[in-house]
Amino acid sequence: MRWVTFDCFGTLVDWRHGILTGADLIAPGQGARLLETYIRHEADVQAESPAMRYRDVLAEALRRACAEEKVELGADDASVLGTTLPYWPVFPEVGAELSALRAAGWRLALLTNCDRDLIAGTRRRLPVPFEAVVTSEDAGAYKPSEAHFELFGSSYEPEVWVHVAQSYFHDMVPAHRLGLPRVWINRHDAEPADATILQQVQPDLHGLLEAVEAAQSGRAR
Repeated sequence: MRWVTFDCFGTLVDWRHGILTGADLIAPGQGARLLETYIRHEADVQAESPAMRYRDVLAEALRRACAEEKVELGADDASVLGTTLPYWPVFPEVGAELSALRAAGWRLALLTNCDRDLIAGTRRRLPVPFEAVVTSEDAGAYKPSEAHFELFGSSYEPEVWVHVAQSYFHDMVPAHRLGLPRVWINRHDAEPADATILQQVQPDLHGLLEAVEAAQSGRAR
């Protein structure tokens, strides 16, 4: 069985847009500023509290970002990201590119830093079905821990396995440690800490089938 595993938020769903617009709802005009600060704090919260539910991670990281940026929060404002997450937009190329993978015989799975209830809402918006999902709630940890990958591997025993993700830190690094073929979706033209660990790199999902099969076979592209 051939599997492609995906990170969801940032790779298939526009996570940055979701954070920015959610922050703008509670602090109009401040979303862009809060986004960059939020990103730093989310990774810290996940590392400090790997068993914390993602809904609570979203709220705590937003509280910290607002405190740093001197933005006042109302009593229940910090819940805005967990509330709006199921409506964050899917990138426009996702449907066609994932459909091409399925037509070529690949099974699709999500390895997501998210809770089961939140990803259930997002799955209703994804244009193709996924055969498997591993959440942080299931793994008891947040990537870049290897727990998602280990749980998926032990549960489904894939014969061929390629991992696709936008986050270098959360996904490419642990996939490299585990020796998985991998495709980095570098949507924001980021500079990797170590480019030698990368295999296939592209700016979005267009042409994903070719990139996945090249990664699986070890071909340069």
